Amino acid sequence: MLMLDADTVLNKLPFTTLVDELAVMHLKPIGLIDEILTATEDDQENTNHFFIRTGWQPEEALGAKVTTIFPRNNQENRHPSIHAIYALFEGQYGRPIACLDGTALTYIKTAADSALGSQLLARPNPGSMLMIGAGEMALHVITAHCQIHPSIKQVYIWNRTAEKAKALSAGELAKRFPQINFQAVNSIEDYARKVDLISSAIATTTPLLKGDWLKPGVHVDLIGAYLPEMREADDTCMSRASIFVDARETTVAQIGELMIPLANGSIAENDIKADLSDLCQQRHGGRQSPDEITLFKNGGGGHLDLMVARILYRHHQL
Repeated sequence: MLMLDADTVLNKLPFTTLVDELAVMHLKPIGLIDEILTATEDDQENTNHFFIRTGWQPEEALGAKVTTIFPRNNQENRHPSIHAIYALFEGQYGRPIACLDGTALTYIKTAADSALGSQLLARPNPGSMLMIGAGEMALHVITAHCQIHPSIKQVYIWNRTAEKAKALSAGELAKRFPQINFQAVNSIEDYARKVDLISSAIATTTPLLKGDWLKPGVHVDLIGAYLPEMREADDTCMSRASIFVDARETTVAQIGELMIPLANGSIAENDIKADLSDLCQQRHGGRQSPDEITLFKNGGGGHLDLMVARILYRHHQL
């Protein structure tokens, strides 16, 4: 059985290849089941979670990722907040064929998911980006968007802890993209008002991104919320935007980003225009005008883990 360690998963393929092949993967149906176990604490944003995410493409492949999310690890600088392993099986006989570092797979899968969303929905040639959050995911998300959109020349990074934003902007990103200016900033509003692409990856129950700040034509990429009480964008943001998701099954009735505004009437379910399968199979045309505000909710279901694991496995076998 093939073993793919974190370094291999993180560095095997550029995001341009991953995103192109992820789009092709969406041309076929896939079954999925996601289960979340929670160890409740008084501080919801520090609650620990245990995920089991599965996907199955009949006769092709199936797999499962087992993940722990312990947010306080990151705050106390002890360990990464996310740990995971992934088991991949071939689809004809059910034989195990690979085990992948699931933490690295989570980073790559999540970033590729959002980059595919921005490739399909953002205006052509975005020049600037705001990253809200400088945690473990941010490096990969910024890398993915910048590889998919080589027109980006300016990236602003905001984080609750300013030192982390400064470290991210001056570190690995500057080495990867010497042509891009990375700048740590202390205001979300000032930069949300002027950039072409906003990506947010913060696990929060209090919206940080306000709809009144969004300029016409901006593309918004929301990653951080994954539970019913979580959301990163306020009701105005949701009601002003044309909403898209990576998969309806893993977002609409599971994540507060959509559940809360649906429940309070800020949006209706038909305001969710399409998911990635609809877009990739051309059942929806995506952005309809240059001034349209597009919003993509990245739910990161087990089907995406399977798709990316299959892509990595196939390229390792070539």
